[in-house]
Amino acid sequence: MRPVLNTFQTFELQRDGVRVHGRIGGRGTPLLMLHGHPQTHAMWHRVAPQLAAHFTLVMVDLRGYGDSGRPPADADHHNYSKRAMAQDALAAMAHHGFGRFGVLAHDRGARVAHRLAMDHPEAVSRLLLLDIAPTLAMYAQTSDAFARAYWHWFFLIQPPPLPEALIEADPARYVRSVMGARHAGLAPFAPGALAEYERCAALPGTATGICEDYRASATIDLVHDREDIAAGRRLTQPLCVLWGEHGAVGRCFDVPALWRERALQVQGHSLPCGHYIAEEAPEALLRESLPFFLQETRS
Repeated sequence: MRPVLNTFQTFELQRDGVRVHGRIGGRGTPLLMLHGHPQTHAMWHRVAPQLAAHFTLVMVDLRGYGDSGRPPADADHHNYSKRAMAQDALAAMAHHGFGRFGVLAHDRGARVAHRLAMDHPEAVSRLLLLDIAPTLAMYAQTSDAFARAYWHWFFLIQPPPLPEALIEADPARYVRSVMGARHAGLAPFAPGALAEYERCAALPGTATGICEDYRASATIDLVHDREDIAAGRRLTQPLCVLWGEHGAVGRCFDVPALWRERALQVQGHSLPCGHYIAEEAPEALLRESLPFFLQETRS
C-alpha cells in the first residue's frame, strides 16, 4: 500500500501535557492545515505536494484524532473545546518559529480555525474554510434534512458510555459508515489514506476524543461563540469559504450569508463535489486556494 505524505517530516510536541503530532514540509510562507472528522492530516495527501511548492505546510492532527494525544474527558468539555484545539495548533506553529500564517481547514478543523482566528487575530493572516457554516448557526437552524444527513452530530453528544462503546465495537465500520454515507461513497478515498483513518480510529481513547469534540461543540464552544456575538467581535482576516454543492451544508444553510454575519471580508462559492473537498475535488481546491493564499505573499 502506498504510504501517505511520507515525504513530509513528522514532528511532535507537548502542550499542557497533550501530545501534538503532525507533518511539516515545503518552502515559502507558512500555511497551517487542519483536518476534519473522522480523519487525520492524511486527508491533505492530494493537495499537499502542489501547495508545498509555494508554502511551508504544517499539517496537524487535532487532539483526539490521528497520532495526537487524547486527554481525558472533563465535566465542561474544556479539554476538547475548539479554544483548546486552537491553542494546540498555535503551539505547533510557534514550535516551528511561525508567528503569523494562513490557515486551510476542513470540517472540525475549520471550526478550530474559526476559533483560532477569533482568539488570535494577530497570528492568522487569512483563512480558507471547507464545507462548514458557523457552529452556532448550524445548531440553531437545524432542520429535518440536516439532522438526517448529520446524524452523527446528535449521536456523538449523547452521554457516555453508549456512543463510545458503539464506536469501539468496530472503529473501522464507524469510519466507513460515516464517510461512505456521503455523496460519493468511499470511492474518493485512497486506500492508504482510508487505512490511516481506520488505524487511528482504533487507537485507545479515540472514541472518547471524537465524542468529546462534538460534546464540546454543543456546549462550551457555543458559549464562546455567543460571547463573540455579544461583544460584537467578528473575523477581521480575509475569509474564503468553499462548500460541496452535493453536500448537506450547502443544501441546508446559506453559507456565505451566515459567514458575513461573523466576518468582515467574505468570499466563496460551492464546488462540484460533496463534503470531502480535498479528496473529491483536489484540482478545484488548488485552483481556489493557491491564488487566495498567494495574495498574502504579494501584499
